[in-house]
Amino acid sequence: MTQTTDASSTAPLPVQRSLSVSTVPAPPGHGAPPSRDTRPPSRRDLSPGRPDDSAARLLTRYRTALLGGDALIVAVAVSAAVWLRFDDYAAQSGYRIAPLLAPLLWLGLLAANRTYETRFLASGSQETERVVRAGLASFMLVAVTSYSFAGNISRSIVLFAIPCTMAGSLLLRWVLRRGVHRARAAGRGVHRTVVVGRHDAAHHLIAMLRSASFRGLSPVAACVPPTEGLTAGAVDGVPVLGSPGEVLDVVERTGAHTVAIVSHPDLAGHQLRRLSWALEERGVDLLVSPGIMEVAGPRLSIRPVAGLSLLHLEKPAAHGGKMLLKATLDRVFGTALLVFLAPVLVGLALAVRLSSSGPAFFRQTRVGADGREFTIVKFRTMVVDAEAHLARLAHLSDGNGILFKMRADPRVTRVGAFLRRYSLDELPQLINVARGEMSLVGPRPPLPSEVATYDGDATRRLRVRPGMTGLWQVSGRSDLSWEEALRLDLRYVDNWSIGMDLVILWRTVRAVFVGSGAY
Repeated sequence: MTQTTDASSTAPLPVQRSLSVSTVPAPPGHGAPPSRDTRPPSRRDLSPGRPDDSAARLLTRYRTALLGGDALIVAVAVSAAVWLRFDDYAAQSGYRIAPLLAPLLWLGLLAANRTYETRFLASGSQETERVVRAGLASFMLVAVTSYSFAGNISRSIVLFAIPCTMAGSLLLRWVLRRGVHRARAAGRGVHRTVVVGRHDAAHHLIAMLRSASFRGLSPVAACVPPTEGLTAGAVDGVPVLGSPGEVLDVVERTGAHTVAIVSHPDLAGHQLRRLSWALEERGVDLLVSPGIMEVAGPRLSIRPVAGLSLLHLEKPAAHGGKMLLKATLDRVFGTALLVFLAPVLVGLALAVRLSSSGPAFFRQTRVGADGREFTIVKFRTMVVDAEAHLARLAHLSDGNGILFKMRADPRVTRVGAFLRRYSLDELPQLINVARGEMSLVGPRPPLPSEVATYDGDATRRLRVRPGMTGLWQVSGRSDLSWEEALRLDLRYVDNWSIGMDLVILWRTVRAVFVGSGAY
């Protein structure tokens, strides 16, 4: 949750230049010059079994566990719902068959939402969003079926079984996904990847692949063009084994299973198409980076035009029906949580009020969506005259250059330190959520003085309502630099979805209990 002060290697290898394949071979009839590689194709060249078998086995086990687990979860949920609803379970012949039919329906809906496709397995937020879609579809399907056939399906069974099934399937995926991530972190079940592109672009892609090693792509070699002044034989510790025209030879030498290409003029159009054919014959996957940063898959789609595959970038859902749905859910759940937690809020307010002189609540002006200012409400965690002491403490800041943060701030009260550690001081912001000034999930609400220093990129944070929690808060909180915090907030603004919000809320619960980055 938001935390603000009340006051305000592998050794480089030599560059290889005498490789046998300098260009991607063209299929017959395409008029490309013949390759200098005159070797006859070997059995290994033509074998379709090149992809990493351990990676394939890992995902196969993951999918199998999902299928069995999803079927078991829905069967148990439906059985429990019927048993709780009727005292004479044995006499309910119509409902006794439901635990047998429900798994077929649930697995069919999950498959229709492509949750079992390889590219979405262990993908995190995309898995979550697709399970939620399947759950909503099951509600609609049961309602339409009941109405069409004048059925008398018990609403209590539906309202119990479907949410429990969704929760169980999401929990199952989280547990299994952690196992996959641990295996990949240990180097098991990963795809050996050759990165192709300009030196700077390859550098960025390698860094991103390493930061997301749990995705299973491990860079083992790079193909970059000869660059004047480039003396190192490696890019970030990844050996440079050839130029972009020597990809196939590097694939053979490294036993790679995936080629990841960053936008490069020498590998475009027909050349890229021929490379895809050659890699297909070898059973090697091809990934092409479009060069668009921090844009998630749901906003990207391929639009065929005159034989070309054009990448279509959807506009962010900053307005319209999806944002209206988000605002409605925020107000409903914000108000419900406010009522449910009222006794806790009263108890914490008394603790703050009795532990130090001053009011229980701290109010401060913040900037919300579209630059509109509002008054944020938090529990007071500092002494009343905290702002008067800020000047003499400014040089001790542990913050990110924009916000003042201090790990052992003498202005924080004893109760305030406890509230901050577990983010309990943020709970009164539910009032702002219920008013529609804030969201449960969104960027951190900035101060007007911060907004005054924003450049063109940073002002994009103001396109959506600020949130009680968000990517910035669950990815390090006070330990992040301003640049990293801004990058995460912009990623959220550009890619938010209901599924992403659910994942962030779940990660918030874990971050609060761990208490990391909060001071």
